[in-house]
Amino acid sequence: MSGYNVVVVGATGLVGETIISILEERNFPVENMVPLASARSLGKEVSFREEKIPIVELQSFDFKGVDFCFFSAGADVSSEFVPIATKQGAIVIDNTSCFRYEDDVPLVVPEVNPDALASYTSRNIIANPNCSTIQLVVALAPIHKIAKIKRINVATYQSASGAGKRSLELLNQQIEANLNGIDGNWEQLFAFNVIPQIDEFQENSFSKEEMKLVWETQKILNDYDLLVNATAVRVPVRVGHAEAVNIETEIGITPDQVREILSQSQGIKVIDDVSKSSYPTPRTHGDQTDDVFVGRIRKDHTLKNGINLWVVADNIRKGGALNSIQIAEALIQSYL
Repeated sequence: MSGYNVVVVGATGLVGETIISILEERNFPVENMVPLASARSLGKEVSFREEKIPIVELQSFDFKGVDFCFFSAGADVSSEFVPIATKQGAIVIDNTSCFRYEDDVPLVVPEVNPDALASYTSRNIIANPNCSTIQLVVALAPIHKIAKIKRINVATYQSASGAGKRSLELLNQQIEANLNGIDGNWEQLFAFNVIPQIDEFQENSFSKEEMKLVWETQKILNDYDLLVNATAVRVPVRVGHAEAVNIETEIGITPDQVREILSQSQGIKVIDDVSKSSYPTPRTHGDQTDDVFVGRIRKDHTLKNGINLWVVADNIRKGGALNSIQIAEALIQSYL
C-alpha cells in the first residue's frame, strides 16, 4: 500500500502527541491520520504535516477502514476499545499494560525480538512493553546472546514524565513553588525528592512496576529461567529514565567485550570513558533521543561473572512512541 489509515488513541497525552510527531519525522506512510481522545479534549487540535487536525471523540468513533491503531490512553481504555478496533479489522499496537502478559499477544522490541511479530494475526494486537523494560532489554539482549545472562539486578531512576502529563506538570509546579519558598499541599511530592514506589505494591512487597520488569524481560527474551530483581524509583527529572544494572552471566565476559558487542548493536550508543567523566545522563542523552545509551561498563569485583552497566533512554520516545512506530514499520516490511 502507498499509505495507511492511522488512528492515535490518547492523542493529547505525552506519548500520543509524540507518536504523531514521530509519524511525521519518519515519513511513515500515512494516508489519513485521526487523533482520538475523550470528550474532555474536544475542541483541541493536533499538528500533522502542516495541517491542524481536530480531536475526534473516541467513544463514538467507527474503526471501520482503519489499518493501524496506536493506543496510549490507559489500560482501561484499551480493555474496552481494542477489541472493537480489531473486530473491525485494525491492527492495534497497544502502549498500555492491558495485553502484555497474554500468551497469544506478542510483546515486542524490534531490535530484540522482531520474529515475535509473526504471531500478531492471532488477535491483531501487538503489545508495547513498559518504558523501563524496553531500554533494559535493548541493552542486555546482545550480551544475552553471547554470554547468556543468569541474573539481572536493576534499580531504575524514572523521570516524572513516565507517570504522565499531570505528574510532569506537578514536578514543574513544585520546583517553582519550592524555589519561591512556598510549601504546597501536594498529592505527591516529586520535586527534590526520590520516591521508591511506582505503581501499586503487590503481595510479594514488590511494586507492579518492578514486577513488570520481571515478567516482560522474561517474555521478550524468551527465557523464563532468567532471574530478575528490580527496584523502581521515581526521581525529580522531567524526561529520561536511567537504570543501574548488574548482571551475572553463565560464562565470563570482559567489560571491553561488552563495549564491543554493544557498540555493534542496533539502537545502542556506548558512551563510556571514565578518564573523561564520560557517561550518559537523562538530561543530555535521554531527552528527544531515539537510541539507548550505555556507560559505566565495569567488572563486578564481588562476583565471578558479574558486569555493571548504566543505561539511559528517552522514556517517551524509545520507551513508548518510537518503539510503537518501529513495530508498525517492521510489520509493513515483513508481514503486510
